[in-house]
Amino acid sequence: MIPPRLKFSRKGLQVLDQRLLPDRIKYITARSAAATAAAIKDMALRGAPLIGCAAADGFALEMRRLKPASALELKKLAVRTADLLKAARPTAVALFYAADRMLARALAFAAANPGKFSPAARAEFISIIEREARLVTSEDEAACLAMGRHGARLLPKRCVIMTHCNAGALATMGIGTAVGVITAAHKLGKISHAYSCETRPYLQGARLTIWELMREGVPSELITDNMAAHIIKTCGVNAIVVGADRIAANGDTANKIGTYGLAVIAKHHKIPFYVAAPTPTIDTQALNGDVIVIEERSTKEVTHIKGACIAPRGVKVRHPAFDVTPANLITAIITERGVIAPVTRASVKKHLA
Repeated sequence: MIPPRLKFSRKGLQVLDQRLLPDRIKYITARSAAATAAAIKDMALRGAPLIGCAAADGFALEMRRLKPASALELKKLAVRTADLLKAARPTAVALFYAADRMLARALAFAAANPGKFSPAARAEFISIIEREARLVTSEDEAACLAMGRHGARLLPKRCVIMTHCNAGALATMGIGTAVGVITAAHKLGKISHAYSCETRPYLQGARLTIWELMREGVPSELITDNMAAHIIKTCGVNAIVVGADRIAANGDTANKIGTYGLAVIAKHHKIPFYVAAPTPTIDTQALNGDVIVIEERSTKEVTHIKGACIAPRGVKVRHPAFDVTPANLITAIITERGVIAPVTRASVKKHLA
């Protein structure tokens, strides 16, 4: 079993520190929105759906901590809290979806209860906002199960599959998105073998995905990123499935750096390239992938591994954390509602209707 990623209580949010996996299982405690945002920014918790769930929890924690005394104060605190959470990372749309959803719930309560709050009204608000946070989590759990079912149906018997980064249980509050598809198919006896790309520079595949696959009993092997084309060519890989941090209205998909390259290789070898992501990952305001903000993370994450420097001192470094895969390289997008194929602006719009 995968350890709980988040444990919410009135005293704080217990966050599984994924920076220490697989060596150590340790929790850190966030007692405010600022502490939650810091855990997101510092990669203690990561994975687009999980970031969204954490943002909802962090918002609820902040409202309980600050105890707004009036509708006017609630509006100010709610806007400030949502902005603080959304500033943690720029690419994953689930963060913005959850923060804005919690903000909308808070503003609706303020509009319905003008003036000062009585103790009973304040308690009612806290109950409403914490219930909304729980709903974000339960919806993620249900979405993961549905994506697993829909994705497993797409895979052939004796499937040899490859994935990149970590889109498993550790990236969600459920069974995962892309890895959830793999584990669901494995339970149906459809997975012959799975390959996990290590995913430099943060090594989510090496530290997290292969750990999940092993714990679930999936026949699997870890490969370095630059082995992918060779393995696809020589080892009978017949499907690739990845997650997503943001999907544009036309189907262009932002995911962990290296995803685009895998899609190009898949196209050359004529194997299906699937993206698994819940519908809140689809940003209908982003017309195409060109407008998706690509996060540039610390150069030290490239030059150092576990504190040890592996590059010359003073070296110039780039670290775009994501890339964008054009829709025409994606065979299908798997969501909790079903499958989007072909991946076009029209089919995405129809899927969301």
